[in-house]
Amino acid sequence: MWEIVQAGGALMWPIILCSIVAAAIILERLWTLQDRRVLPPDLTRKVWKLVEANQINDKVIAALEQNSPLGKLLAAGLANRDRPREVLMERLEDTGRHVVHELERFLNTLGTIAGVSPLLGLLGTVTGIIKAFNAINAGGAGDPRMLSGGIAEALVATAAGLCVAIPSLVAYRYLRGRVDGIVVEMEKHALRLADAVEHAARNDAAPQAAPS
Repeated sequence: MWEIVQAGGALMWPIILCSIVAAAIILERLWTLQDRRVLPPDLTRKVWKLVEANQINDKVIAALEQNSPLGKLLAAGLANRDRPREVLMERLEDTGRHVVHELERFLNTLGTIAGVSPLLGLLGTVTGIIKAFNAINAGGAGDPRMLSGGIAEALVATAAGLCVAIPSLVAYRYLRGRVDGIVVEMEKHALRLADAVEHAARNDAAPQAAPS
């Protein structure tokens, strides 16, 4: 392995660094974007029951905000449950943008690595070819060993760059699609929350309006 790194030249080091960073980001995002961590299955059902029972208070909202990204979104809605629907939806949208920003953390870096890695490999190819031509100019055209160093650097750097870029690009596309799917689900829950809060407010107002 060390011989391969040496054969690839100096540009192997930034390529190796990119591979380490990409692997760390992929593993961290795969762990963070699990359904049970982002969209707990029983969370919304519990929240609807609390809303229907009129048991929402500051303690419940604070605990909900620390629960998960979905909990943070629902907590923002419940904190503004007494405001008009238009204001409630604005607060949900603002909080949703912050939540999406957290879900997309490091994805731009991963996409950059997917784009830069093959360019680093291409640069290694160019430098390797330059070394090969320099060897030819130095009188090594008849000796293949004089050319092998530059050719090896060109091939190894190119292969290394592609080996980092391909899985990084695949992971980037997958994680981006994963975030998009989560955002759609959160939008559904936000609309259901707004409907549930409005329905609960109507039920509370109905007994007061009946005597008059």
